[in-house]
Amino acid sequence: MRLALEEAGLAFAENEVPVGAILVDQNGEVLAKTHNQRESAADPTAHAEILALRIGAIRRHEWRLEDATLYVTKEPCVMCAGAMINSRLKRVVFGCKDIKGGAANSLYHILSDPRMNHRVEVTAGIFEDEGRKILQDFFIARRSLKNQKKRL
Repeated sequence: MRLALEEAGLAFAENEVPVGAILVDQNGEVLAKTHNQRESAADPTAHAEILALRIGAIRRHEWRLEDATLYVTKEPCVMCAGAMINSRLKRVVFGCKDIKGGAANSLYHILSDPRMNHRVEVTAGIFEDEGRKILQDFFIARRSLKNQKKRL
């Protein structure tokens, strides 16, 4: 999770919403390290989780990630949860909850829904305070900048 937080820091520095993700295989080998890139890529799907799953699948030449674990600093959204199910991801470990759009256990329970064709193990709250703080700091800075521009 520390690596995911480092990735979130890179996102912050790039003026992206600071979410980082690390995909590891069953041996702990890092398959992908990435962070949100929606702004820089002009891509609404460029969430850290989606990018990590893509990179991991390409690296393995296999779309099924049945033995992999994804570490992410914030609870996945609906889109990312769907991609985790479709990739047959084994497990996701996330930091802070997303009460407005979380799809793992805050707003929705997509990853554990028995109606889905695959379920993903979920571990929540790992480095929760750190994940929340970087997001709060980012949005405080963003609002401050927006207010400065309004004054000009």
